[in-house]
Amino acid sequence: MRSEDVAAYLQAHPEFFNQHTDVLSALSLPHPHGGRAISLTERQMMALREKNKTLEMKLVELVRFGQENDAIFDRLQRWTRGLLLLRNARLLPDALTTSLGEIFAVPSIALRVWEATDDYADLPATAPVPVDLIKLANQLSRPYVGPIVDTYAAAAALLSASDSHSIALVPLRRGGTPQAFGLIVMGSSDPRRFHSGIGTEILARIGETASAALTRLLA
Repeated sequence: MRSEDVAAYLQAHPEFFNQHTDVLSALSLPHPHGGRAISLTERQMMALREKNKTLEMKLVELVRFGQENDAIFDRLQRWTRGLLLLRNARLLPDALTTSLGEIFAVPSIALRVWEATDDYADLPATAPVPVDLIKLANQLSRPYVGPIVDTYAAAAALLSASDSHSIALVPLRRGGTPQAFGLIVMGSSDPRRFHSGIGTEILARIGETASAALTRLLA
């Protein structure tokens, strides 16, 4: 008889060990880590302890993720509050990028807005940008995170730091319009800081908040 047949029979007849308790008590299994043989009951207890340990580790991980998310949303709230309290619109671009870099520990940030009114035409953030960069921002349906490939080289060129190996691109839009009016570029020398495996929900919220704030500069 094959072992598969025995397993199938026991699964189909769960009452077997109730009817044959002597067989159950006589069973012994090899210790999972070598050494002496142990009873089936002891082996089951070990399996339960291992399962509980795994569940405890998962719970600790969930708690850690929750704490990290709480910290991120707290920083996002402080950043948003700072933008709302700023009365002078001319100071908005610098305040936005500086506070974003400080609160979220981003080493290099650039901001470009290409639909600003003439009143703000002299700001560094409203300096002319290549048409290709505008097209790129329009094509981004959500923030991009990843390496600096050729497609995003024009955006990476806006960063003051030349040693960036990973970037995040956050398009700026008015409401749900498909056309972008600006772009936030974040860079890091760490190639794993912005990688394709991370979520972009927080970046999307940053984009929504920044877009709402920067509409004060638009025509």
